[in-house]
Amino acid sequence: MFRRNAYEIFTAGVNSVLPEVLLPKNMYYKDGYLFLADWKYRVNEINNLIVIAAGKAASDMSKITEERIGNFITKGLCITKYNHAVTLKIFKTIEAGHPLPDNNSILAGKEVLDALKNLTPGDIVLLLLSGGASSLLADTPPGITLENLYHLSGLLINSGADIFEVNTVRKHLSQIKGGNFIKAAYPASVVTMIISDVVGDDPATIASGPTSPDSTTFEDAKNVLLKYGIWNLIHESIREHIHKGVCNEIEETPKAGSFLFEKNHNKIIGSNKICLEAAKLKAEQLGFHTIILTDKMTGDTDTLSRKLILNLLEYEGIKPACILLGGETSLQVSGNGKGGRNQHFVLCAMNELLKIKKK
Repeated sequence: MFRRNAYEIFTAGVNSVLPEVLLPKNMYYKDGYLFLADWKYRVNEINNLIVIAAGKAASDMSKITEERIGNFITKGLCITKYNHAVTLKIFKTIEAGHPLPDNNSILAGKEVLDALKNLTPGDIVLLLLSGGASSLLADTPPGITLENLYHLSGLLINSGADIFEVNTVRKHLSQIKGGNFIKAAYPASVVTMIISDVVGDDPATIASGPTSPDSTTFEDAKNVLLKYGIWNLIHESIREHIHKGVCNEIEETPKAGSFLFEKNHNKIIGSNKICLEAAKLKAEQLGFHTIILTDKMTGDTDTLSRKLILNLLEYEGIKPACILLGGETSLQVSGNGKGGRNQHFVLCAMNELLKIKKK
């Protein structure tokens, strides 16, 4: 019975952040206006509507966008993970690499930058972001190859660096990330709808913040690589690029207060917190006393899994109970194992229970 309950609770959480639930209330036409998130635009004043969807949920987001406002779309691009494509009428789909970028990721980056060329103040760009967009939508600075970027990405992901640190580096090796999307789209208006997969839901971190001011610097990116012992392992072209940035020979990413962001709007439409609240509601309907420990769990996967088990064993509250938590742990990878941090978390928790049982 409890296994079935757990599945129902989990499913309720996941369903609450599906594109078909989130997008309809944030995207519609009414009385001559196009409503996009919390902003509205008079249809007869729009020159072009460019829609770009990037992430593992991009196909579903694109499909729903076609259904909701397809008549107004001038151009649509959908960049998603391999085997995630669906049939679309307006959007061009590019499937690309995740969690590491590949040739199609670079192709997607070029297509996006081309779509943002020569826009006018009467144009609107709608960007639909979901998890995985940093890898799926990629580009390389002059002199840096995809192989160089791929090698760096692998080192970063396996280093134990958190997502903020990983994205600090990514932002300074891109013409799209770290607010550079806004720079490329200027002077058009840009609306970004985000299904967040990042702890804290900071738009500057999600997908490496393509439409958000960047508070990090080239110096910060270098320090991340030094901190995790990566600096001397990466290709010389990347070290040279970052060094030029540190020496102000390359322009920094756009910062807060820049005129570039005057017509830029970001909205988180889905998040870990929304998912947990829906799961909590379902658990309570099933008769469980429910507690959300946190939606901002971060840290070492092994340590946190053991800590959770110990906390659960010490629980003396109302029963039956449902304890929920969410976040994004970090994991230093060694060897050639398969899986991810969530699977590792569960296996470590099970191992902890087995050790306790044997005592």
